[in-house]
Amino acid sequence: MDVAFFLVALAIGVLAVTALSERLDVSPPLVLIAVGVAASYAPGMPEVHLEPEVVLLGLLPPLLYATAIQTSLVDFNANRRSILLLSVGLVTFTTFGIGAFVHMSLPNVSWAAALAIGAVVAPPDAVAATAIGRRIGLPRRIVTILEGESLLNDATALVALRTALAAGSGVVMWHVARDFLWAAGGGALIGFAIFLLVGRMRKRITDPLLDTAISFVVPFGSYILAEKAHASGVIAVVVAGLFLGHKAAILQTAQSRIAERMNWRTIAYVLENAVFLLIGLQASWIFTDVGRSNLSALRIFGVCATTLVGVIVLRLAWVFVARYALVRPGPDRITRQVPPWQYTFILGWAGMRGVVTLAAAFVIPADVPQREILLLIAFTVVAGTLFIQGLTLPVLARWLKVPAPDPMDDALARATLLQQASKAGYEELEKLEYDDQHGICDLVRQRIDQRNFAAWERLGTTADQESPSELYARIRLAMIGAERGRILEIRKSGTVASEVIAEVLAMLDVEESMIDVASAAREELKVVSSSRQRVGDICAELERYLVIDTDRDPSCARCIDAGVAWVALRQCLECGNVACCDSSPLQHATAHFHETTHPVMQSAEPGEDWRWCYVHHLTA
Repeated sequence: MDVAFFLVALAIGVLAVTALSERLDVSPPLVLIAVGVAASYAPGMPEVHLEPEVVLLGLLPPLLYATAIQTSLVDFNANRRSILLLSVGLVTFTTFGIGAFVHMSLPNVSWAAALAIGAVVAPPDAVAATAIGRRIGLPRRIVTILEGESLLNDATALVALRTALAAGSGVVMWHVARDFLWAAGGGALIGFAIFLLVGRMRKRITDPLLDTAISFVVPFGSYILAEKAHASGVIAVVVAGLFLGHKAAILQTAQSRIAERMNWRTIAYVLENAVFLLIGLQASWIFTDVGRSNLSALRIFGVCATTLVGVIVLRLAWVFVARYALVRPGPDRITRQVPPWQYTFILGWAGMRGVVTLAAAFVIPADVPQREILLLIAFTVVAGTLFIQGLTLPVLARWLKVPAPDPMDDALARATLLQQASKAGYEELEKLEYDDQHGICDLVRQRIDQRNFAAWERLGTTADQESPSELYARIRLAMIGAERGRILEIRKSGTVASEVIAEVLAMLDVEESMIDVASAAREELKVVSSSRQRVGDICAELERYLVIDTDRDPSCARCIDAGVAWVALRQCLECGNVACCDSSPLQHATAHFHETTHPVMQSAEPGEDWRWCYVHHLTA
């Protein structure tokens, strides 16, 4: 009962502190650690020991899986060289660098124990980095590399830790090398086998509840099977999650994908934040144990502080050497620009350690000399990197002018993607055989056009003008509120089955949530004012027609003649004709293309310089 009470109190504390931090616009991980440290000294607080089994089996698999299924396998593959250099090369480099320093600095600490603590502090925890990175808006390429690194570096560190401890027991080195290769390769094979098995099952499952329940088993099953086979459970979970997430659109139904996505986002949200509070709760007993050491406080402080500086410096040195000597990255697929050195520095600075470091430290046997100092080193590195790098990362990103993802670019890419999808849909519609006596085909085309028009309207930045999609959202939300009120009145009467009431309310919830998401995106775009970068592929027409200066006070002459108001204006880059967009009632810009076949137009709205090719349905 006491354990259950503690867990409930822990969950309530995590949610309360997280909500308060977000409301105050402060990084939740940093606040949770500070609260945990203070709580560990509070009277009546039980001594919380973070057992390795709890973290490595209870927390690590679901956190890895939640990240893996949301990680783009395409982006992961595009950055695989950088990810492998960080998750394998940097972890190995840090293990030996810190191991050598600790061996020289602490008496009676063997090479095996020193390398073990080096492996413990080597892997950064991207939960903290990406939580802060997404909040301050780091470039997507950096976030992708950090997430990819976090998926594999724990495996490298745990295998290195196991290897160091085994070497200290007198195991033959070729056995160690053999075990290392099997840990990596065996884990990947088991993870891929899990993916094949679950993928085959999902092709036959249409119940979203059963599908989601299976996904809860996958991370734990993958981890346990791999560990039983003496392979890397971390790699097994990552491989299974990456492939299942990549193939979800083919293997799962739409309802199953939505259910799984929301459930795992909730699980990750709770566990990620609980992890930081648990880290802070270790402070009291770790400092108490260190107080019994025969080393002076000054020497202990010096070793811990130097190790903290060491992990930061080693990472920065590695990322710059790797970038200019090994990776030499090419242009970004989206921005078409080579990442500047500022990206490399931010990537090196975002090396915060997390719960795996602290949990792995407890794997070091209790009879190892100076073990309490080694545990303090791990705690210092975790807390120090989170506070020093976590607090300064937003400041450095602004100072170095590292650009955040541009919502306007995203809106342009979204509209282009929907336009190309619609083109494919129309082509399929022409192939179908049907007897359309009720005008269904026209209705389908109308709904697709409305969806596409709403996507293009998001690009409008006029603050004092309500677009058709905004007007629709305002009217429909008011109607949904009235509809829901009437349904609730009927529910009180008890004249309709509760299952039917719940189903109808769910239908309104889905529609309202879609409107809310679109409205939030439009509000975000209204406050964005930045230069556009090229988005998507570039065809010959877009290469040929460059951006021109639009009229200061543009207008659609044909709309004026017809006495009709337009929504937004477009300008032909061949002849300079200004006409209204497809969201406008008369769609004169598209009519101009059909009349003249001039292929490229650009937005004539203030603050916009994107171009559209009518021939290839591409933007730039």
